[in-house]
Amino acid sequence: MASKQRVVLLLIALTLLLSSFIISADFEGFDSDEAEDDEQYPSESPESRTPPPTLTTTTTPSDRSPEATPPSDPRPNPSSPLDFWDEDEFEGITPTDAAPSPPSDDDPLVEESPQPSVPLRSSRSYTVEIASVAFLIAFTANYFVGKRNNEAIALAWASRFAIKGSIFEKNFSLLGTGDGKDTPLLLKEGQDVFKFYASGRRYCQGLLATMELRTRHDLISSVYTAIVPGGSIDMISFEVWMNDDAMDHVILAVARKKTARVVQKECQDLQRYANAVSGPPSWVKKWVAEDLVVVAESREVVGDLLSDAVLDQVFGDKAFERFGKGFISMHFSDQHPGSHRKVLLFKFALPDANNMADMTRLVGLIPYYIDLVGRYKLSSQARSKTEAARAKAAQEAQRDYINARQEALQKKKAEKKKLMEEAEAKNNAEAIRKREEKERARQMKKAMPRVKMLRSH
Repeated sequence: MASKQRVVLLLIALTLLLSSFIISADFEGFDSDEAEDDEQYPSESPESRTPPPTLTTTTTPSDRSPEATPPSDPRPNPSSPLDFWDEDEFEGITPTDAAPSPPSDDDPLVEESPQPSVPLRSSRSYTVEIASVAFLIAFTANYFVGKRNNEAIALAWASRFAIKGSIFEKNFSLLGTGDGKDTPLLLKEGQDVFKFYASGRRYCQGLLATMELRTRHDLISSVYTAIVPGGSIDMISFEVWMNDDAMDHVILAVARKKTARVVQKECQDLQRYANAVSGPPSWVKKWVAEDLVVVAESREVVGDLLSDAVLDQVFGDKAFERFGKGFISMHFSDQHPGSHRKVLLFKFALPDANNMADMTRLVGLIPYYIDLVGRYKLSSQARSKTEAARAKAAQEAQRDYINARQEALQKKKAEKKKLMEEAEAKNNAEAIRKREEKERARQMKKAMPRVKMLRSH
């Protein structure tokens, strides 16, 4: 259901982007039409416009003198109605149909008025604005849809395993972060992080479950997940804090082949104490599925904790193919680095909100191993080996601590010595400067002429 919603949302976003490009093309079309209109009707320039009419005076032929006759213009003038006008024949009538004469360059009364320039309309594209609005709409819609999907997954898990009558309610006396009736079961630390706490069971102090879901509320992450499937998954991790007197020397890890190296590299206790187990012990008839890797400190622990019941339920070939799809890793350690030394760690992949029943057997491993590890005791022979290994590791840790402390002391001494040398060099430079000034003053005093003073009587 969630994948369908994400696909629909991505289709809506793509549709909005395509529509933005189409609309921007329509806007650009308006500009092209205006350009065509401008080409059909070009704007007149100030030089091509008809100049304003000017005042002219008419003179009779008798008033004209030969000296006032203007020089002949070699260019022929176009005929006008004034050329055929006779004032003697039409007395008292003004020539209304006469066209104004063109202004002359020598006329001081004619001044050409400046014409305002018509600015051309610049084309503008709205592609960036429409694309930004479409992106904001898609981002907002994806945020609320992804937030709702993550909350639906978390609530589906809680309603399956944390409500009344569920597996955690039967095995723990206190569920949630408080002891009140209205205390919420889940603690939301972000849009993709939810936590669940349970306590009140023998052999352990408490349990903390952390759901780390995909960032569905992030549009870029959703697009990346749609393009590259399998990049990130919904995961839940359980951390059980065992009592100090309820867990023997046990170091065991079971993980898929893809994640076994990463788990062994990140866990310091597995690097120091444990090794990969290639096959089952001699007294064990069944073994884990081929896709799993077992890392343990002692083969005795492997044979006792990976019992036939567990192999038939989850870790066997047939059972793991059917019920172990969400299994990632399992790690038990009494030498875990951190605030709690003895812990049981489980990591599972979360299914969809409608398929939470698929991880019922995986969740059932948690109370089973709490009781099994809490009651488990090593044999004397295996215990002697584990104690020797822990003593050796303690000596190495003590040696590393001493070496680190000595290195810190040496570094501190070197820094102190450096500071003293710098201060001494500074003092020496100051002393040399003062000595040179004193010597220079003495030389100047010695070079000055001596003046004798005589007393007058």
